[in-house]
Amino acid sequence: MTRLSVNINKIATLRNARGGDNPNVVKVAIDCERFGAQGITVHPRPDERHIRFQDALDLKEVVTTEFNIEGNPDDRFIELVSRVRPEQVTLVPDAVDAITSNAGWDTISHKDYLKGLVSRFKDLGIRVSIFVDPIEKMVEGAKEVGADRIELYTEPYAAHYFTDREAAIADYVKAAKLANELGLGINAGHDLSLENLSFFKQQIPGLLEVSIGHALIADALYYGLENTIQLYLRELQ
Repeated sequence: MTRLSVNINKIATLRNARGGDNPNVVKVAIDCERFGAQGITVHPRPDERHIRFQDALDLKEVVTTEFNIEGNPDDRFIELVSRVRPEQVTLVPDAVDAITSNAGWDTISHKDYLKGLVSRFKDLGIRVSIFVDPIEKMVEGAKEVGADRIELYTEPYAAHYFTDREAAIADYVKAAKLANELGLGINAGHDLSLENLSFFKQQIPGLLEVSIGHALIADALYYGLENTIQLYLRELQ
């Protein structure tokens, strides 16, 4: 079974637009779980333009499924994750000024750095996932640094899905098969949607978890949050 982790960054973006606490991200996280989500994901960035670091602390007290904190492991992020101790941390190589994640790690060039981070988080009992492009040598590198899982960066798949979905998925299938052989768990995220999710799930062997935020929250504007979560869960069956 593939778990659905709902990324609530966009809820925080809406809250921050008015400077108050509406919508309340903690309540939305609780409701997402009540509506069927099997995890909650947040991606705090240094400027706190959506999720604030305090949000992660507050959410730790209420999330009852699986809490996943993803982000670029600068000193403040490392301190936050070490304090919160979520079930999973996903390491993402975001530039400080990145609008959104746009590439996976070079697990070969950053081998020593990642190895130290992975060891540090695993010593705290946190499962570690590394955000990677669907490139076999990067998957191998993730294994070498001691990661528990990889998260496949799926924007290129989504971008080419309607043009040629077989070609769009090909590298992901190869990467997933290798991950399975190496004993790495497989997560995926970025631009997955109601249109492209089912095919991705069907083609990727051993897909454990998808993290979806932007498309899911956008769909919720039309379908409602509870119904939208059920629609995404249906695509994963």
